[in-house]
Amino acid sequence: MSAPAASGTSPLPILLLLLSVTTGLVDAVSVLGLGKVFTANMTGNIVFLGFAVVGTPGFRVLPAVAALLSFLTGALIAGRLGRTFAGRPMRHWLLTAALFETALFWIAAAVAAGFDVGTQAPAAALYAIIVLTGFAMGFRNATVRQMKVPDLTTTVLTLTLTGLAADSGLAGGANPNARRRMASVAAIFLGAALGAVMVMQSGLVLPLVVVGALVLAGTAFCALHPASTAPVAA
Repeated sequence: MSAPAASGTSPLPILLLLLSVTTGLVDAVSVLGLGKVFTANMTGNIVFLGFAVVGTPGFRVLPAVAALLSFLTGALIAGRLGRTFAGRPMRHWLLTAALFETALFWIAAAVAAGFDVGTQAPAAALYAIIVLTGFAMGFRNATVRQMKVPDLTTTVLTLTLTGLAADSGLAGGANPNARRRMASVAAIFLGAALGAVMVMQSGLVLPLVVVGALVLAGTAFCALHPASTAPVAA
C-alpha cells in the first residue's frame, strides 16, 4: 500500500519533516526523562536492552522490553488499519492516524503530571508513559512506512546519512534527494535539542503536549491540501 507521496505537489514531505521534529522530542522525553530507554528509536532500544541484560549500571531490562512490545503492538495495529483505508482518500487515513497518535501523547502527558523524573517514581507512571509513547511511535512508523516517501522515515537516520555520503558527488553520485535527506537530519536534531531544553526546564508534560499538538496541527494542514483527496493505493 502507498499514498500519493512522490509528486512535487504532495503535502506529505512537509508533514513527515514535522513528524521528524516530534521524533526528536519523544527521544528527549524517553532517554532523558524515563531512565535511558528509547520509545521512538528501536535500534537504540535494542542496544540499551543488550547493555541491561549483562548488568550494565544505569540500564534496565523491563523498560526496554515494555518499549519494544508496545512499539510492535502499535505497528501491528497501524498495519491493519492502513489496509482498511485502501481506495479511500488519503486525508481520512492521515487524520485517523493523527487523532489516535495525539490522544496517546496527551494521555501520556496527563500521566506525566504525577511523575517525578528525579526519582523515576511512581513506577506505574513510568511504565504507562513508556507504553503510551512506544505504542504511538510504533503506530507512527508503520503508517509512515506504508506511505513510501523516499528518505523520510521520520525516525531512523542511519540510511539517510549513508545515502548522503554514498550518493554524493564525492562518491561519484548525483546527490538524489540531498535536500530532503539533510532536512530530515536537521528536523530530528532540532526536535532533540528543543526536547532536551523542555525536559530539563519543565519536565515531561510540556514536550508531550507539544508533540501531540504538532502531530494534530500538521496533519490537519496536510489534510486541507487538494492532493490529500487522492485515494490510498493498495
